[in-house]
Amino acid sequence: MSDTTEQPGGPDEPSLDEQIAAYQREFRDLDPQVEQVVSALGRLNRRMNVAYGRQLAALGISNAEWEVLKTLVLAGAPYRLGPGELAKRLGLTPAAMTHRIDRMAGEGLVTRDRDENNRVRVIVEVTDEGRTKWLEAMRMATDFEEDLLQDLTAEERGDLGDMLIRVLRRVEHAQPDAGGRLTDLD
Repeated sequence: MSDTTEQPGGPDEPSLDEQIAAYQREFRDLDPQVEQVVSALGRLNRRMNVAYGRQLAALGISNAEWEVLKTLVLAGAPYRLGPGELAKRLGLTPAAMTHRIDRMAGEGLVTRDRDENNRVRVIVEVTDEGRTKWLEAMRMATDFEEDLLQDLTAEERGDLGDMLIRVLRRVEHAQPDAGGRLTDLD
């Protein structure tokens, strides 16, 4: 097994080597190479989420609000969708989406207006302030991500990206409904 020694994430978190050794002790069929990859990805994901959360908090927005802004921006200009489509894309219930939109409209991040062509339909749109927050979050994330991958060459980054996409495709094929959430987070 390769050296997977790391600084523990907290006083009670074992190194990856210690974790894998404990798993092997209790479950002899464990492939240590597979466990090393999966455990490292899990820890990396958790730590990255904490870092992103801190960046968003510094901007005065939550991860939940970031997800809505991101989804609206990904929809393309003029950065607007109906609440039902937003809920579907985020894997949320309509009630959770309404709560989120209410909060964000109150903070000036989005507007919620009736569709001029269909007065029954509501449209949620990113405000200038919401777009500014989104852009600043992207700048902060880009700096963090560049720093994160600084020890990898361009070729290694490409190879790592390709490998992770292959793994992601396998998970998406095996769990096609796993893009959303099991429960609403807010």
